[in-house]
Formats: sequence, structure tokens, C-alpha cells
Amino acid sequence: MFDDIRVFIHIAQQGGLGAAAQLLSLPPATVTRRLQRLEQHLNCKLLNRSARHCQLTQQGEVYYHAYVDLVAQFEHTEHRLNEANASLTGQLKVLAPMNFSHGFLKPFWLRFTRTYPQIALQLELSNDKQDMVNTQADMAIRIGPQHDSAFMQQRLGESDTLLVASPEFMQRQNCEEVNTLEQLRTLPLIGTTLRKSWQLTHLPSKRRHKFVPRFMHQFNDTSFVKYLACDGQGAALLPRFEIIDELQRNELKCIAPNWRSEPRTIYALWPSGRLLSRRAQLLKQQLNEFIATHLPSDNG
Repeated sequence: MFDDIRVFIHIAQQGGLGAAAQLLSLPPATVTRRLQRLEQHLNCKLLNRSARHCQLTQQGEVYYHAYVDLVAQFEHTEHRLNEANASLTGQLKVLAPMNFSHGFLKPFWLRFTRTYPQIALQLELSNDKQDMVNTQADMAIRIGPQHDSAFMQQRLGESDTLLVASPEFMQRQNCEEVNTLEQLRTLPLIGTTLRKSWQLTHLPSKRRHKFVPRFMHQFNDTSFVKYLACDGQGAALLPRFEIIDELQRNELKCIAPNWRSEPRTIYALWPSGRLLSRRAQLLKQQLNEFIATHLPSDNG
């Protein structure tokens, strides 16, 4: 309905259907159809049309003056919003997991804000799943399967999940590496309260097994699982992005090279039907490149 009113206003201002069609980048037949639909809805004639000109009727004059300012305000606001979305200057609100951002993504956030100081990054960190609509965020970074059809999603990368422990811990256990689940059951294990069982795949045979660990210690935060594993208090199942630095420093090592758990997929999400601003598109692209470069999936 509003689109029809807008077409009528521009026909009146341009003095003809052809000029209005050119201004609005619409086919002349569409402009004619929309005017006819509006006149049928109002049950009155708004314009007297000749081959070259259109002139407002008395009812058309009333209708024109009722809506001309509203259409102008709408188009002005639309233009400003389009300019803002196309600009690399302005605010960008992002929701992201706390541990992932403090750890693996920390260098990315530092580089992004340093490279694009004109983008006012508002980063809200939480390990809980935040409401994108109520927080009015432009985009969210999520880890794991995403099933909400209210959101568009793009895969940014994937992290394998490793069984790890400190070299000192394995030395005390008189064990170089874990080859069977029976061996794994003999080790002190540290885990999270979020995963009651581990889905483990034996890589040589590709057979999947459900393993129910008996934890010595449990936390609702994977950082503390990592801290205790580094301290030599037990073995743990952790995503590679959580332990990249510890693996490189040899504080932790992969103790079961023939076993893997389900990979952790990393996604960018935004509300369905909403076009991402140029700022959000840039962030998404750079995240994708950073993860691909810095998150290898070899056996570590």
C-alpha cells in the first residue's frame, strides 16, 4: 500500500507516469498498475491522464497533500540508513563467546580495532547464548550446531577436539599415549559439566564410540579444565582453539593421536531478513580468513 502511495506522489511531482517510472527505476507498466490499484482501493480518480501529462483531480490534491511530507521523510530516512549500512564508519555490535574471544580470538580483535579505528566495535562477551534481537546486535559468533531458523548463518571454520594432558602427567602414569578406551578409563579425567559423555571416533577404523567419563574434577568453564590439565592433574578433552598456545609450548600434548571427538564448528549468525552492513560483512570476511589461517586441524 505504501509503495503505491509513493508511486502516486512521484507521478504528481514529475507530471507524468514515464518520468516517475524513470526516477523510481520501475517499468512504466508497473507504475501504471500501482496507480490503478491505489485508485481502486480508494474508489476515486486521483489523476486526469493525457498522452503526455497528468493532472491532480480534486481528490488527488487532498491525497497528495496528506502524504507528500510522509513520503519525503520516509525516503530521506531510507537514504540515510542505506548510507550508514554502506559505510565502514560507525558502530558494530557483536556477541561472542567469552573463552573463545579471550583466548584464540584475542589477537584478531586487537588487529581489527587497530586496523579499523573508525568502526566503533561493541563486543559483548558471554559463554551463555545471548538474545540477538533484544540486544540489537549486528552479528553473533557461535560454536556448535545452530538450528534456529530465525537466523541466517555462515560457517567460519572448524576446530578438531583432542584428548590432551601434560607431558609430566603422562610420565607419572607410565604411559606415552592412549590407544584404547580401556587405557583412557584408567586415567584421572577432568571435564565440564556441559558434556556428560564423549563421542569418540577411532581414526584408523572410523568406528564411533560413546565414552562416559568418570571425572575427578568438573567445571562449567573449559578454561579451568585447561588450567588443571596444564598443572598435571589429569587428562581432558578440549577443542584445539582452546589449547593452541599450550600445545605449541609443550605444556599439553595430544595423548591419543588415533582418537578424535566431534569437531566444533564456528558460525557467524544474524537475523533472517536483515541485510548485513558493510562493517559486519567486513568482520565476517576477516574472521573467516583468520580462523582458516590460525586454526590448523592436523594431529598436533
